Amino acid sequence: MIKTKTHLKILFLVAALSSARRLSAQQQSTSFTLPQAIEFALKNSPSYLNAELDQQTANYRRKETGGVGLPQINASIDVKDYIDLPTSLLPGQFFGGPAGTYIPVKFGTKYNANAGISVSQLLFSTDYIFGTIASKEVLNLSRISVTRSKADLAAQVSKAYYNVIINKDRIKLLDANITRLKKVFEDTKAFNQQGFAELIDVERLEVQYNNLVTEKEKTVKLIGLSETLLKFQMGYKLSDPIALSDSLNIEISQFEDLSISKLDISKRPDYQLMQSQQKLLDLDVKRLKWGYLPTLAAYGTYQYNAQRQQFDLLDPSKKWFKIALVGATLNLNIFDGAQRYYKIQQAKISALKNQNTIRNIEMVAEMEATVASVSYSNAYSGLLAQKRNMELAQHVYDVAQKKFENGVGGNLELVTAETSLKEAQTNYYNAVYDMLVAKIDYQKAIGTLVK
Repeated sequence: MIKTKTHLKILFLVAALSSARRLSAQQQSTSFTLPQAIEFALKNSPSYLNAELDQQTANYRRKETGGVGLPQINASIDVKDYIDLPTSLLPGQFFGGPAGTYIPVKFGTKYNANAGISVSQLLFSTDYIFGTIASKEVLNLSRISVTRSKADLAAQVSKAYYNVIINKDRIKLLDANITRLKKVFEDTKAFNQQGFAELIDVERLEVQYNNLVTEKEKTVKLIGLSETLLKFQMGYKLSDPIALSDSLNIEISQFEDLSISKLDISKRPDYQLMQSQQKLLDLDVKRLKWGYLPTLAAYGTYQYNAQRQQFDLLDPSKKWFKIALVGATLNLNIFDGAQRYYKIQQAKISALKNQNTIRNIEMVAEMEATVASVSYSNAYSGLLAQKRNMELAQHVYDVAQKKFENGVGGNLELVTAETSLKEAQTNYYNAVYDMLVAKIDYQKAIGTLVK
């Protein structure tokens, strides 16, 4: 009995430890660099996965179209039970009756059966020829759509990723500011209690301290929202924790000259899509023009027929009668009321409209690249200015703090310096984010964001 209780205790302990390990594993967050986050999104984002499925669908549709040109083989079995045989009318004069009269008669047997196989082969069809060519271009169109979805997803994930790490860096600065101001606040409060500082100085510092704490709480909540957006873009489970391993290392000296001269319109997925669409529209015009040619198909049938008064179709002693034939069908549209002509004109107009769309995309691409290039240059200039402002604001705050601690500076001067420092830090991080986003937009505009 004692051994049994001991064994049970051991089992409960093992189960508890296993459960604890599983819980710990679930609580551990997965860490991602930016490339890893993009790679994860490409494997888990529903929108991107649908784009890949569309590509697979296009591939199967191409194979389906190709199957039209292969032999079509069908087998059939047909069994009929005539509850009432069909009636035929024979001229009465065949049986000695007067002319113009008819005698109803019934021919056939109660049970009839047919079993056979038929084969058909398309020999010539312009619709099939151009359909095969078009199906290959549709597959290419779906590949380009996947590339476009990939670029859109990479841009979305990158922006969301940068937003998270920038806010986390802001938290570090806010923590440092809070720690520094808290010390000044507590020292001033102690001085006030000893009669060496006025109450208004304590209250002014307390207001500033509370503002910083509130700012931190807002930023923490903002990080939570940013992480939720990032998880959504990645296709990551929203309830699971996530960690980002990249840090915000901005080297001011690594400025890139994002010139409009680097624009290669052929690399943009939307331009490639319209070019592929143009090929399809041109093919449609040719298909309609060649549609005046005939369609030729061959066929053959081989079957057996049985006729019985009793339902003994499977009786091997009774004979089935063979039927075999081959043939060909030639279809030629002689006159269709000029319908095909007007279809051709409509197809030509669609092709011309698509050419206008292509020219519009060329102008849009140049405009987007120009805007992104200017935005990046402006963001870089703003980053330089805000970085300098943050350094100056930090210096002003340090001086104001030393003066205050030494009793030669006022409390108001310190609070003003703290406010300016916080504002400069916020502007700096906004400038960093603007520059990163402008670079992503530029790379997307010239079609080099993803390969």
